[in-house]
Amino acid sequence: MNKLFNRLTKTSLVLIYLVIIAGAIVRMTGSGMGCPDWPKCFGYLIPPTQESELLFTPFHDYSKDEMIILNSENLYTATKDFKSNELINLSNWSLYEKHDYVVYDPVHTWIEYINRLIGALAGIPILIFTLISIYYWKDYKYLTIISILTVLGMAFQAWLGKTVVDSNLAPYKITIHMLMALVIVGLILILIVQTKKGDFVNNKLFKNLIIFSILLTLIQVVLGTQVREFVDEKIKSIGYDKANWLTDVPIKFYIHRTFSIIVLLVNFYLFYLNKKLRLGFNKLSYVIILIGIEILTGILMYYFDFPVLSQPTHLVIATIIFGLQFYILLEYLLRNKSIKQIEL
Repeated sequence: MNKLFNRLTKTSLVLIYLVIIAGAIVRMTGSGMGCPDWPKCFGYLIPPTQESELLFTPFHDYSKDEMIILNSENLYTATKDFKSNELINLSNWSLYEKHDYVVYDPVHTWIEYINRLIGALAGIPILIFTLISIYYWKDYKYLTIISILTVLGMAFQAWLGKTVVDSNLAPYKITIHMLMALVIVGLILILIVQTKKGDFVNNKLFKNLIIFSILLTLIQVVLGTQVREFVDEKIKSIGYDKANWLTDVPIKFYIHRTFSIIVLLVNFYLFYLNKKLRLGFNKLSYVIILIGIEILTGILMYYFDFPVLSQPTHLVIATIIFGLQFYILLEYLLRNKSIKQIEL
């Protein structure tokens, strides 16, 4: 059972990162409204592959909530199951008023749909390891509580996804959606670390610095998301003229850029402290490498007009850095016996 629980937690972590990657690709391709409703896509469990499927069809069997595009201006949803007549009867349809986005692009639709499928898939191992954790409730209540919080976090994240679509990609909701993904990563990492063993170590400077570095990373993620929102607005106003996406940038862009130096210096000192005191937190080497790549992708976007995949790479690496830093903190707390080791 111990091995199964560990495998499920690690599998769920990988799947959550795949969801983050898929979400980054959705942002990069502008596919966020590829499915204008939630949880279905144009009212279908499997979305249409061509626009003609969204036009009114005479003598067709429609199911409740299925959508049509009428006059290229409005979305209408079926209010019940019915078979259409030769002419459209609007009494069978309801105007979709949650937003005014009325566009069908098969590429955008399927990118967003795949993103949702991966999210649903990620919930399966989380649900299973939560059920397993209930078996250990008597001896390890902490394990069960964290597992249940992870399930609730996934449910809340799904609801956030719905509100993002309903709001036609409101910027602040996208930021909250991103931060919630990191919360779920953190909860799963707690479960993974709980079943590990480690040698005792106690260095308050190291602990405080790793906490500080995590806070810096979170600030960077929030600032980066806001810069990305600025770019999205630029795309809406000037199109895909990449050379001008970062003209007249707000002050938060410069804060974001300057913060990267502070993040690098703090983590370099952590790396030095770890080596000097032989604390054994070897994952700091990966953190340093990833911060270097993160800075490089930022330079590429600014000076070389957003090369292909530079944006999703930049975002995904930031979330991996957070995951590694949080894992190191949990590892420290376990070695310092600040958190309880669980032996299933």
